[in-house]
Amino acid sequence: MKKLPQNAFEKLEIRKQNNALRQLPVGASGIDFASNDYLGFSQSEAIFDATHALLVARNIKSNGATGSRLLSGNHDLYPETEAFIARFHQSESALLFNSGYDANVGFFGALPQKGDLILYDELCHASIRDGIQLSHAKAYKFGHNDLEDLEKKISNFNGNSNFNGNSNGNSSGNFNDNCNKNKTTGVIYIVTESVFSMDGDCPNLEELALLSKKYNCFLVVDEAHALGVFGNLETAGGEGLVQMLGLQDAVFARIMTFGKGLGCHGAVILGSEELTSYLVNFARSFIYTTGLSPHSVATILVACQFLEKNKTAMESLKRNIQFFNQEKNLCSLKPLFVRSKSAIQSAIVPGNESVKNIARLLQEKGFDVKAILSPTVPEGQERLRFCIHSYNSIAEISEVLRLLSNFVF
Repeated sequence: MKKLPQNAFEKLEIRKQNNALRQLPVGASGIDFASNDYLGFSQSEAIFDATHALLVARNIKSNGATGSRLLSGNHDLYPETEAFIARFHQSESALLFNSGYDANVGFFGALPQKGDLILYDELCHASIRDGIQLSHAKAYKFGHNDLEDLEKKISNFNGNSNFNGNSNGNSSGNFNDNCNKNKTTGVIYIVTESVFSMDGDCPNLEELALLSKKYNCFLVVDEAHALGVFGNLETAGGEGLVQMLGLQDAVFARIMTFGKGLGCHGAVILGSEELTSYLVNFARSFIYTTGLSPHSVATILVACQFLEKNKTAMESLKRNIQFFNQEKNLCSLKPLFVRSKSAIQSAIVPGNESVKNIARLLQEKGFDVKAILSPTVPEGQERLRFCIHSYNSIAEISEVLRLLSNFVF
């Protein structure tokens, strides 16, 4: 078999030398503080059985979609599921994608046009960044959750100020020069996440909505880690942070993924009917791929129905997040952690070797806690990423934090 090209081999060797080589784990073991299965839906026999019952009742025996949705793959469960999701999320329309990655790449690769500007939080997910790279628009990052920096960049694009910015690679030179070239009828997209995947923190969405309205920008929010975690318990619950704050009409597009809080797979883009029509016509990751199988779409539908009807898991998750935050303070661990009220709690332990060693010690004690290494996060920001679940016990949370305190101090 032909060996790896030399330049690729050298990159792999550098990764090994930096103690940053990624390898596939051989199954998960220990008490779960690592998965994104926040509500335990991936383990739910009730959801599994209800999905099977739905397929049997509809006499659906297909193993696959058989083609793209524009050809033979748009089976009956698709429009039914999209209609349910749109209603649940108080959105005019919903369009299912095969994954969150496909949704972000499809959206950002298709919608922003030449002459437009994308301003995105510097900690946005790789799928958002990859989609932006496919766009013909200019794109610049703004400081993490830094609304002042964002407003300066918006003003600069409108020709009202003078300072430099940071490009994502779709542009070159300083920010002011590029904005001067782009004073056209182009629009501005503001892009953020409601819960950031590595820090677990949240932006001030209410202020972002006001800023977007002030400058007539198009606000786009990725809610991957908010679905099932945040919501209004007086209504359905679990709809996400945007809806919990009542901002659904102020956001141009929401991206929801189902592989985390809902414990299955796939994603959806929420927005206007015109947005859905545009994506069906121009989003390449939607057009040129085989659709999800009927079983996958049925699982999404059933999981969404369970989220709407069953608040117990979300209430348990909320209590566990509160308890985790209380306990880390009692264990004098607060300075280590990024401030977060979400299910993602990150303890900064600089250095790939150091953070891997502590993760190994916790795993040896029976706790599945993962180390997040550079270059996934910036060098010096390596961390232990604790994911809190509805099914974690109070005793488990207390013990894993007690052990962490022993290992770091």
